Amino acid sequence: MASNVHEIRPKSSDTEKITINLGFVDLGQVDLMVQEGFYSNRTDFIRTAIRNQLERHTDVVKQSAARKSLDLGLRNYSREDLEAARRAGEMLRINVLGLASIAHDVTPELARATIASVSVLGALHASPAVKSALADRTR
Repeated sequence: MASNVHEIRPKSSDTEKITINLGFVDLGQVDLMVQEGFYSNRTDFIRTAIRNQLERHTDVVKQSAARKSLDLGLRNYSREDLEAARRAGEMLRINVLGLASIAHDVTPELARATIASVSVLGALHASPAVKSALADRTR
């Protein structure tokens, strides 16, 4: 029997859930803006506010990212990438502003043998075992 349940909006892998605490008055003002139709919901308001602030400070973010030698956006590290680094005798320094992703087929041993440090401003996606193996090298 075919299922009548269809996922309307698939879970996006390009977002990270955060939690914030707002005062009652601020939250009420957000709700008022939603009620008046300026925003579709609280999340829409908060996303828009964050994007506006980031846009206001875009030059500072770019300068800081360049100064700190950060890779911007999405950076994937495959098992093949790490094996190539091991063959070359290199240790990787992962510095990402955005999302750093270490493939799920990377073993903790391979990660420790090839990754000297991990600094991610945003999110790090890796298996729990790899995250644990790199815990002492993660800032």
